[in-house]
Amino acid sequence: MISSAAQELALTKHEGAGNDFLVLVDVDRSWDVDATMVQALCHRHRGVGADGFIRVGGRHAGAEVSMELWNADGSVAEMSGNGIRCLVQAAVDAGLASPPDVVVSTAAGVRHVTYQPAATGGGEGSAGPSPTGWASVDMGTVRLGAERQEPGPGRRAREVDAGNPHVVLYGTEHPDRLAVSEIGARIDTGTPGGTNVEFVAPGPAAGELVLRVWERGVGETLACGTGSAAAAAAARSWGLVGDVVPVHNPGGTLEVRFESDRVTLAGPVRRVARVLVDAAWLDRAGAR
Repeated sequence: MISSAAQELALTKHEGAGNDFLVLVDVDRSWDVDATMVQALCHRHRGVGADGFIRVGGRHAGAEVSMELWNADGSVAEMSGNGIRCLVQAAVDAGLASPPDVVVSTAAGVRHVTYQPAATGGGEGSAGPSPTGWASVDMGTVRLGAERQEPGPGRRAREVDAGNPHVVLYGTEHPDRLAVSEIGARIDTGTPGGTNVEFVAPGPAAGELVLRVWERGVGETLACGTGSAAAAAAARSWGLVGDVVPVHNPGGTLEVRFESDRVTLAGPVRRVARVLVDAAWLDRAGAR
């Protein structure tokens, strides 16, 4: 799984609104990433810990870099709005792309990301790339699917395709009062191929949404970029929000913007750490 010359796996860890990812810059594909390796690395207690794992590849399909994405359980995912913003920060840090405009090839198609690193201010860490920044991604067209019947007064549900599958549940009751893990797991496992599930309510201000999310292959996370886009698209189809929608995830606020049939997702991104994983640990974990 690894070239004989390599002894350690070098990763960076990034987060966008609390949705965290381990990122491997591997243009030469030196590592044979598989489900066992991803599960071991993403484990919150026995590994490094993350919601997902991303490999940054080289040029593909006219894009500067490519993205391969795995969920924490080792399953392959099509797209992540927060993940792609973390990938671009890692790619810029590694010198594979230059801000502000970076084109990324994903399993859901080519995506355009605008990334602006924060000024270092000449203080601690100013010798290297800034650990914080702001990134927006053109999510393409978010497609509205069928409405679903869900129990409860004032509740609505709709399937949405944001490059990956979602079921958006909307009601006036705050998501903190709902059994997110129980309901999310039931809908996820009851949907062929699985699905992400968003629990959405209005507020705190007019035209805004509050959200909790159950992510397919992960469980509940602090934020979901595609989920925020899906929630905003469903709420907009019901006439509940306008063209600019702040979506308040537990880990932070993401902004969803509609322009004609295109959707843009924007929010903060932060490099948390540089990580060296011992080859001996990978061997013990059965990950190489």
